[in-house]
Amino acid sequence: MLQQRSLLVLLFLGWCTSANAASTGLDLTNSLAGWFCVGLFVIAYAFVMLEEKLHLRKSKPVLAAAGIIWVVIGWVYTQHEQSALAEQAFRHTLLEFAELMLFLLVAMTYINAMDERGLFNALRGWMIKKGFTYRQLFWITGLMAFFISPIADNLTTALLMCAVVLKIAENEKAFINMCCVNIIVAANAGGAFSPFGDITTLMVWQAGKVDFFTFFHLFIPSLVNFALPAAIMSFFINNKKPHKDEEDLFLETLTYKEGAFPILFLFLATIASAVLGHILIHMPPVLGMMLGLAYLKIYGFYLRKKGIVDLKNAEQSASDFMPKNDENPITKVPLPFDVFQPLARLEWDTLLFFYGVIMCVGGLGFMGYLTLLSESLYGNFSHTVSNVSLGLISAVIDNIPVMYAVLTMAPDFSQGQWLLITLTTGVGGSMLSIGSAAGVALMGQARGYYSFLGHLKWTPVVALGYVASIYSHLWLNASIM
Repeated sequence: MLQQRSLLVLLFLGWCTSANAASTGLDLTNSLAGWFCVGLFVIAYAFVMLEEKLHLRKSKPVLAAAGIIWVVIGWVYTQHEQSALAEQAFRHTLLEFAELMLFLLVAMTYINAMDERGLFNALRGWMIKKGFTYRQLFWITGLMAFFISPIADNLTTALLMCAVVLKIAENEKAFINMCCVNIIVAANAGGAFSPFGDITTLMVWQAGKVDFFTFFHLFIPSLVNFALPAAIMSFFINNKKPHKDEEDLFLETLTYKEGAFPILFLFLATIASAVLGHILIHMPPVLGMMLGLAYLKIYGFYLRKKGIVDLKNAEQSASDFMPKNDENPITKVPLPFDVFQPLARLEWDTLLFFYGVIMCVGGLGFMGYLTLLSESLYGNFSHTVSNVSLGLISAVIDNIPVMYAVLTMAPDFSQGQWLLITLTTGVGGSMLSIGSAAGVALMGQARGYYSFLGHLKWTPVVALGYVASIYSHLWLNASIM
């Protein structure tokens, strides 16, 4: 793994607003304003990395840093009577984020809607009912994470699978820690071969660097990245069956609510709309996603109307036989579906964190740090070495700014190299618990069971999978390298 000085290298990464902006803008890399903004970003990201200890949400420091950085840029450009150029740069960067945010907003809303309809609880109940052993549970949750994350994104998938493990294997600290590591590796690997599986793959697809179906060249390397560490770790599992309590017996009886599978179908139709719209009419994928939100809202209107009628009928039936002084008649009919509830449950802290990171790195790139890094990184090393190194850096720093920087540099990559940087930044974060959103989220969800040191114990095994996936990509996809 690279040393902490890799952090300093990453600070020079930037989201440049356009190719012309970098050449016509002011070079602030050796100015007091530039140094101040770099230092500010260092401090902000340090707070992000210490989120678990400080309990300060990660969006707060980067939001503050983003605002201050662009205020500094605006002030400097105003002094040079070029304020219009700074304004154009800010607006362009903001537009890029808006497309990403709306895309994620729709995807997260669908996931929350399926959760509200009980689809995921029904899955948990089924797994409990089957009475799997710990080793079977380890492989099932890992495989499900690998195959669900290409559709539901790696963060959501990791949280879902972790909830299953926590419920079934309560008090088995060593096993839960091992399962969390496996789930993170599987979710990140599964997200690497689909534009819908990770923010970085989504950015590469939206930028038009890789076609939708070309991502599937990474399926085997991604599978290797997950399967090799999982196979080694499975030998260290005490293969017994979990103990069932009363709550587990209750979960066995859980069923999904009306509309669960139609919403799942509409989600797949939304993905198809985004993909076909991008391929056939060359429109941004966000157009198809927002159209898909309309699918959900229209179907939600039907569910809500039907739910209100069912609830009134149930209340009327209950009033026929309940005592008059009973103020809380019991009904088995769920409350009507409300599409705005899944919207309200979105991970807004994550979305605002993305905004802060994009705007921070965008400001640093507009100052000229991007050109400096591009010349030193891709000018002195081969594309393969540089892309593998950036994957290692993503184990320490979130992969989003890394991928934004590479896209902005727009190096002369072959399709194979674009797939390589997608793979390395997607799975490189699995080597440390702080290297991916899934890892950070699980440290909070499985507090007391899964930790930074608990993950670090298995880092050599995960790193072995990282190396094996790279070699498998270089071998299998040699024709497009």
